[in-house]
Amino acid sequence: QVQLVESGGGLVQAGGSLRLSCATSGRTFSTKTMGWFRQAPGKEREFVGAVDWSGGSTYYVDSVKGRFTISRDNAKNTAVYLQMNSLKPEDTAVYYCAASLTYSGSYVPLPTSYAYWGQGTQVTVSS
Repeated sequence: QVQLVESGGGLVQAGGSLRLSCATSGRTFSTKTMGWFRQAPGKEREFVGAVDWSGGSTYYVDSVKGRFTISRDNAKNTAVYLQMNSLKPEDTAVYYCAASLTYSGSYVPLPTSYAYWGQGTQVTVSS
C-alpha cells in the first residue's frame, strides 16, 4: 500500500504561481512512477505530468510544458512536487497525485496505470 496526501492548493490570480506537494508513505520503495492529474468540473481526469521514480525522467502534457515542473525529494523519496507558474484560468481544477508500482514509459499518461491516489487539492485561478 502507498498513501498519498496532497497540499498546497488555493486561489491565485492569472499569471501567479503555486507549488503543490504530495507526501508519500508506505511501500514507496516499490514506486515506479509518480503522476499528477487534474479534473475540472464536468470534465474527465486529465494527465498533467509524471516523474520516473528511479531515473528521474519527467513527462508533461503539452498544455503545461514550460510552465509546470515536477520534482521529487531525492534525499528521502517521500515527496513529489508540482511547481506551477504562469497559471491560467483553464488550469483551475482539483489536482491529484498518483503512484504506479508497475507502469512507466508510454503508459504514464493513463489514469488506469496508477493504483494509488491522493484525495486531491483544489486549485482556482482567477482572471
